[in-house]
Amino acid sequence: MTTARPDSALAPHLSELATLLERHAPTDGIHTTAIPRMVLIRASKPTTPLHALHEPALCIVARGRKQVMLGEELYVYGPDQCLVASVDLPVTGQVVEASPAAPYLCFRLDLEPGQLGSLMMEAELESSGPTDMVRGLALGPVGAPLLDATARLVRLLDTPRDIPVLAPLVIREILYRLLSGENSERLRRIAVADSRRESVTRAIHWLKEHYAAPLRIERLARAVHMSPSALHHHFKSVTAMSPLQYQKQLRLQEARRLMLAQAMDAAMAGHSVGYESPSQFSREYSRLFGAPPSRDIARLRKTLVSAPSAS
Repeated sequence: MTTARPDSALAPHLSELATLLERHAPTDGIHTTAIPRMVLIRASKPTTPLHALHEPALCIVARGRKQVMLGEELYVYGPDQCLVASVDLPVTGQVVEASPAAPYLCFRLDLEPGQLGSLMMEAELESSGPTDMVRGLALGPVGAPLLDATARLVRLLDTPRDIPVLAPLVIREILYRLLSGENSERLRRIAVADSRRESVTRAIHWLKEHYAAPLRIERLARAVHMSPSALHHHFKSVTAMSPLQYQKQLRLQEARRLMLAQAMDAAMAGHSVGYESPSQFSREYSRLFGAPPSRDIARLRKTLVSAPSAS
């Protein structure tokens, strides 16, 4: 797979951003920084699929290409687009284009709840599109002003004492550029916090807190003040899956973490996340991760041993 050549007007900005990311993320892995909520990611080769809960964030790729699977939907992006998540979503991510000579380089800015929506109100930006619910994950265009602001934020790592004063200002500019650029209508739509989206967000938080408990859709609907049918419809519109499917992803990802980090066996991990039947747990685990629990965890441990440090 080859990366599409970005607009020539963007090339200098992407080159500068890539240089900064390569310097401040010198090894493969996920690098936290002195700027709160800003993370830099580097990979020198394509990665295996990684199942994770993608929290609200803006992701900009300076080099390489990545794909994200949400339910049955595939999002592929590189330097020509950015990815925005507005709610917590269980996804499968994979770097698909990277090499030692041209490593994958990504800037990620984690978003605070409601941050995009409040900025839209303050800047008097309106969403003129349909009022139907949209996915909580979207691709958007990358313009020169957005890339310039992003590079300036990363460059603040060179002058740490400027970070407390200047970083919040530049972050606001990045989000403003994201929402006010051309062809950014879809991003503005996912930022709008109407009552239906707020109810879906509350349902997501409820599921994260009660993932191990049996799910009764009527109880969840009452907790978020929606009818069961409306909750199912709007939840699936935002997350591309039903509440039950969402809970299942949370359960299986947590069981995987328990087996990997705490050395639990499959039966104990399955029971800990709410499965009463070990055979059902094994079947659903294999369907999501591609192998039974014991084989999958053994493969993961081998991968972690041979992987370079994230430092």
